[in-house]
Amino acid sequence: MQLNKSLQEVPQQEVQADAEPNGRSVYTPEADVLETSDSYVLDVYMPGVTEKGAEATLENDVLTIRGRVEPSGHPNLRLTYQEYDLGDYRRVFTLTDGVDRERISATVRDGVLHLVLPKSESSKAKRISIKAA
Repeated sequence: MQLNKSLQEVPQQEVQADAEPNGRSVYTPEADVLETSDSYVLDVYMPGVTEKGAEATLENDVLTIRGRVEPSGHPNLRLTYQEYDLGDYRRVFTLTDGVDRERISATVRDGVLHLVLPKSESSKAKRISIKAA
């Protein structure tokens, strides 16, 4: 799926049960792509993921987002019924030359991974001056 001219999603299944060696399900998180004059902003929604469980890697133009939710411990309690299944998150995007890879930054808050992908100088709009001939 082409998300915009500088960010393309790599196709994948929505839920891949037992995709991880540990038997945990892997879910595809939802994402929003926004654009400013200087950058693209990618918000990836991974409920329950904290700074410790979030990971973003860039290798050969492939941006991989991973998230892990750790179970909350309830001492002295025994689980008798569960509807919410813990799993991992994974989503992969391909970057084009329009992104300055050296300046990408990321933060996470309330389960939302917020990535800022600065535009490369060559991809920014430039005003061309026009002179009378």
